[in-house]
Amino acid sequence: MKGVVNPYQLIASDVKLGCNVRIHKFVNLYGCEIGDETTIGAFVEVQKRAAIGKRCKISSHTFVCEGVTIEDEVFVGHGVTFINDRYPRATNASGQLQTEADWDCQRTIVRRGASIGSGATLLGGITVGERATVGAGSVVTTDVPPNTTVAGNPAKILNSSSRHN
Repeated sequence: MKGVVNPYQLIASDVKLGCNVRIHKFVNLYGCEIGDETTIGAFVEVQKRAAIGKRCKISSHTFVCEGVTIEDEVFVGHGVTFINDRYPRATNASGQLQTEADWDCQRTIVRRGASIGSGATLLGGITVGERATVGAGSVVTTDVPPNTTVAGNPAKILNSSSRHN
């Protein structure tokens, strides 16, 4: 592993860390990939088969579940939750506790340079476009076009721009 490691972290041996990754205390990482120069805030969990690109900032108390891909240069605010199952159940049809065999993981992609505001929830099966902005506290249920700002519950388009900053 390359990066700064704290004594209050749980980083599984199967995690792939890029160069100069900064990881704060009380972080749980397993089976995931984190790109170069990315910062992971305190109390963040990143699950297996999730990927975070280069030069991202993942703020504290964020949950990045299996099936999420965050491309390079993405900002994720505090307390953001990604969801990979739109119809969760504890048990299957026969009443047994569900296992991975009982559901399909829905993929979520956050494209390069996007910004996700604090407290947002992103349902599985969506794409947040390049340089798009999701307002704080929003619930994103559908794709967000590139260079667009969305907000609300459910999130709706507020404006669209072709700026590239």
